Amino acid sequence: MDITPSTQEKSQSEQLSKEIREKISSNGGSIPFSSYMEMALYHPQHGYYTTREYKIGPKGDFTTAPEISPLFGKTIAKAILPCLQEIQKTTGVRPSILEFGAGTGALAKSILEELQELEAQVDSYQILDLSGDLVSQQKECLQECPYPVHWLDGLPKKFHGVIIANEVIDAMPVDLVQYHDGSWYDLHVFADEKNFFLQRKSLSTIGFLPESLNATPKTEGYTTEINSNAQYWIKSLYDIIEAGAVLLIDYGFPAHEYYHPQRSQGTLIGHYRHHTIQDPFFYPGICDLTTHVNWTDIAKHAIESGFNLWGYTNQAAYLMDAGLMDLMLTLSNPQNTVEFMQLSNQAQKLLSEAEMGELFKVMLLGKGLDFSEGELPGFRGRPRSL
Repeated sequence: MDITPSTQEKSQSEQLSKEIREKISSNGGSIPFSSYMEMALYHPQHGYYTTREYKIGPKGDFTTAPEISPLFGKTIAKAILPCLQEIQKTTGVRPSILEFGAGTGALAKSILEELQELEAQVDSYQILDLSGDLVSQQKECLQECPYPVHWLDGLPKKFHGVIIANEVIDAMPVDLVQYHDGSWYDLHVFADEKNFFLQRKSLSTIGFLPESLNATPKTEGYTTEINSNAQYWIKSLYDIIEAGAVLLIDYGFPAHEYYHPQRSQGTLIGHYRHHTIQDPFFYPGICDLTTHVNWTDIAKHAIESGFNLWGYTNQAAYLMDAGLMDLMLTLSNPQNTVEFMQLSNQAQKLLSEAEMGELFKVMLLGKGLDFSEGELPGFRGRPRSL
């Protein structure tokens, strides 16, 4: 597949690059990498998520689990049903679902269809998404839904229900740090006449360095990411939830794997037309930028915020325990070889260690409900260590 940007894409990237250079100049000659990443992804006129029409699927830059199969969302619906029922039973409030970054709407569609089959009592399905193009696709996808669907401009003040974030944390802007000559440094973005480049500056994020990073054997030039935005985001979710749960699904590792000595260049990568791009400055605004999730850090800050940790495992174990195989038999007839094999191939991509089954992890955080760790569907079989 050709990865040469179109004339329109190049023009968009040039406009964004000009604004990034202006910000660098006004900031004394450099900006933190998190500022660069925020502009590259979320600039209101030229950012990746605000302008690029096709991001997900064959025409886009990457594929997500909801696009692979409706089995993903339908299994999640089965898994969160006990939580939704307990919210109404305990509080008397009909629960809602809030999805961050809802992509094309495929996950919402499959969840709502299955909840209808399960006769679930749900007040509404709410979506908070920064991409106008994706919101348009979501509205088209969700035209005929069995429950009310609302698009939000910001977090609600109070929330009873389940918050879902599938591949959201990986898209949050991060800071880069590097170990050099016995000390940690921030990596800032500088610019010359033609290019952007990284250069060390005195560390300003020292308070955010995870304990597990300091415990890692350090080698000269070791580079990694600090996702402070995820910490603040988790705290903001705790503040609005009266009773409910947060379901997080993303690719990543516990800290001892995330900061492994052999992962000396971190996890920052780009995606463009289903190619992995190593250069974070490849055509800013048209290339996705992403990092893996440090799940130990997420759990630590969630617990410090007040959440209970109800479960953590890999995607394969979660989907299997939540009933994916039973759903397969419900949705297709094994005697219809073509239909059953198609669904089986979809399930294989979701479950296989070589695909999404191991790299993707699932975490469930709770507040205001009397559940214990490992009690809810998805987390009863194979817990993972943090």
